[in-house]
Amino acid sequence: MKTDDLPPNAAPIAFTLNGRAVEAAPGETLLKAAQRAGVEIPHLCHKDGLRSPGNCRACVVDIEGERVLAPSCCRTPTAGMVVHSDNPRAKAAQKTVLELLLSDAPDTTALKFDSELAHWADVAGAQPGRFPTRAAAVQDLSHPAMAVNLDACIQCTRCIRACRETQGNDVLGLAFRGGHAQIVFDQNDPMGASTCVACGECVQACPTGAIAPANGALAQPSQRQVDSVCPFCGVGCQLTYHVNDDRIEHVEGIDGPANEARLCVKGRFGFDYAHSPERLTRPLIRRPGAPKDPHGELRRLTPEQVRERFREATWDEALDAAAEGFRRALAATPARGRQSPVAGFGSAKGTNEEAYLFQKLVRTAFGTHNVDHCTRLCHASSVAALMEGLGSAVVTNPLRDVRHADFVLLIGANPAQNHPVGATWIKNAVKQGMKLVLADPRRTELARHSWKHLGFKSGTDVALLNAMLHTIVFEGLTDPAYIEAHTLDFAQLKAHLVDFSPEAMAPVCGIDAATLREVARAYATAKNAMILWGMGISQHTHGTDNARCLIALSLITGQIGRPGTGLHPLRGQNNVQGASDAGLIPMVLPDYQKVSDPRTREKAERLWQLAPGTLGSEPGLTVVEIIDAAHRRDIRAMLIQGENPAMSDPDAAHAREALAGLSHLVVQDIFLTETASLADVVLPATAWPEKTGSVTNTDRCVQLGRKAVPAPGEARADAWITEQLARRLGLGWAYDVAADGTARADACTGVGAVFEEMRALMPSIAGLSWARLQRDGAVTYPVAHDDDPGQPVVFTDGFPTPSGRASLVGALLTPPAEQPDVEFPMVLITGRQLEHWHTGSMTRRSGVLDALEPGPVVSLHPETAARLGLGAGDRAQVRSRRGEVSLPVRIDDGMPRETAFIPFAYAEAAANLLTNPALDPVGKIAELKYCAVDVRPLTAVPHDTARH
Repeated sequence: MKTDDLPPNAAPIAFTLNGRAVEAAPGETLLKAAQRAGVEIPHLCHKDGLRSPGNCRACVVDIEGERVLAPSCCRTPTAGMVVHSDNPRAKAAQKTVLELLLSDAPDTTALKFDSELAHWADVAGAQPGRFPTRAAAVQDLSHPAMAVNLDACIQCTRCIRACRETQGNDVLGLAFRGGHAQIVFDQNDPMGASTCVACGECVQACPTGAIAPANGALAQPSQRQVDSVCPFCGVGCQLTYHVNDDRIEHVEGIDGPANEARLCVKGRFGFDYAHSPERLTRPLIRRPGAPKDPHGELRRLTPEQVRERFREATWDEALDAAAEGFRRALAATPARGRQSPVAGFGSAKGTNEEAYLFQKLVRTAFGTHNVDHCTRLCHASSVAALMEGLGSAVVTNPLRDVRHADFVLLIGANPAQNHPVGATWIKNAVKQGMKLVLADPRRTELARHSWKHLGFKSGTDVALLNAMLHTIVFEGLTDPAYIEAHTLDFAQLKAHLVDFSPEAMAPVCGIDAATLREVARAYATAKNAMILWGMGISQHTHGTDNARCLIALSLITGQIGRPGTGLHPLRGQNNVQGASDAGLIPMVLPDYQKVSDPRTREKAERLWQLAPGTLGSEPGLTVVEIIDAAHRRDIRAMLIQGENPAMSDPDAAHAREALAGLSHLVVQDIFLTETASLADVVLPATAWPEKTGSVTNTDRCVQLGRKAVPAPGEARADAWITEQLARRLGLGWAYDVAADGTARADACTGVGAVFEEMRALMPSIAGLSWARLQRDGAVTYPVAHDDDPGQPVVFTDGFPTPSGRASLVGALLTPPAEQPDVEFPMVLITGRQLEHWHTGSMTRRSGVLDALEPGPVVSLHPETAARLGLGAGDRAQVRSRRGEVSLPVRIDDGMPRETAFIPFAYAEAAANLLTNPALDPVGKIAELKYCAVDVRPLTAVPHDTARH
């Protein structure tokens, strides 16, 4: 082995292995050095990425001069050491260990075709039957995702380390003594009854199949393996689809920049939605006279009901009908700009290319900027504040930078549920000494890992944050040099903060003044401090003010522009960052270039071959504004791609009435969602594993998603659908996107051509060619040229503003738009769950995910539930000024008192029937995180008002 093969910048350590001169890097184990030298040594407790305990002893080697054999997986060489892994003594020991393990294990290849125990036994010549066997362990099939076969367990403890040290879940352990020792879940509970969150890290770690997918997918090799990206949250985990007979049988995490092979329950076990029998497979056209009932039964339409409302059509017929409806609407009301009668909702679930084409279609074919997507209901206020303050809406640092932080403020977010792999990096950093402060009205999972939990009163974020700012400013904890060099308006901010002392704000936010000061001091004085936030910050009428406070915290302390610092709004869906970058926002073109800027419009018009002046200068309407305009009949036609506003929009009854009242609604989707059921034309699209394209995660990392399986029936890729519509609407598009979702390696036509056009309009990815993305698979922008490796940390020396400085903006106390009163005395918070995503259209069609969380619940604090006369499992009615739902109660002592939490993934108890559509005046985001409700036992509700 040559020194050139060693890790970079390592001073080699020379030693002898099996008579050969070998070199190792400092700290490198004998096993790793041997592997690089091409020497095979059996090993079972060792796995790359996990700490090696050396407990299985299959990897023992003979070191000259030492009395006992040494485990090579946790022993490092010294200069001149002479090591033997293949002499008789070492080989006999290795073989004996493997034969002892074989005596307790059945044919593990029946559980895992590539069983590592079977492999190393074969390599070592170990034979079963040499030692007596123990009684077989009981099989545990209590979990819907995984099967436990402890008779195949060799107690290597890889599953324990994966659970406790990698994922930080602390579920698996080793119990009992001696020959009775065994792996247990919690207090020896059945797996299905334990606190296991089904991340499946134990499955990926297990060498024998003792813990394996319940569907037996590991018992045989897959026919194909396709590397891609997870279709759920914004973390952007890379994975491998294992495919048999054009079906995804199981998924493994791979070493992506965001996950290092980690996955969560959705990424590992939520893939089967793509094969659901409910997939749309042929275009549908509404039958003449078939009513649109916005207030009808909320459960999925039966096949009979679908046939009553729709008829199947050919693609040409459906596309012609879709285009003709838009032409009629435009001809009837030929206004342009905000007054255009047509609008579009794009998707954060598709590719960057699909998002780009969609916004281009709306702007060029419909003559309007009335195009938006789900970021309006997620992080619009964060984007507004970041653009205002920093001149850019991107995250400053990747999420994994928490490993470089000494202090992290996590506010208004629940990563353990919504960004689970991201949460593992936070838990890992805490174990390395990082101080975590969780600021959230709810006491969520990460509270047990936190230094402080600030359970402030809902809706009082500004009071809490201004108290921290006051402390830092008036105790002299700012970074004056950074403020002087890189910010504007500090004097105005200081004057604004005079009245916001912790003593004054403590009664408002519910956190005592001493704690507010302690946390503020810890943040300001940390060497590196980072702020992470979620929709608990953004989904308020004062969401922009919330984000302004966080930006000010970072700027006045100089906690920005270095690893382990900065601002990171956790992006929700898998491509909400990329869809926003691509221009699915009504006030900006791609790369957040304002539509009001004539140079930006001229550049787009030249690239899109439009006549000068074609693109208007007036920003379009946002999501809620579009729905309101549709309700007034000012918007008459809509194109919706992969969004479900009938479930996701606030005051959902109002949204459904608006959608039902449209003269023409075209929906592209993979299921007949609550929105698609109100459409005039339904176009069946492809699911994420059925197409190739790029996607951008919450870290600004552009990654390549690859097609793994064919789409069912006649379903077509969204980009193809958009191009076909564009052609029928008079646009001469010639990308020639493939209908089946495939992509060519070159960039001449198809998805590659779309990407190349997109980067020509987007300075942030100007140096990222389609060929480079195909080669590298993942690149973090900004990337200015072909040789630019990308910039994970931005704003290292200034900001993309005219002055090069960031603006400090003060925030006033603004109460939520709706306050509890006698009739509606409680507060409702809505959000996501670990097992379900967004409106549930995908995850509720996954067998495992729906089995884990099969129905809606309302979570209440035990004292609140007792006051209301409610127990766990009792049905309650939750009522707001806009609607009511009924659902079972879940008791949760992490809930604030007099507060209810409802996930919004369940059509049968749609949380957004209750929520308030009041908007943040700047970000135009709805106050989904706060409204006044009444909760009572369903039996106490008069019969004529109870809705089941």
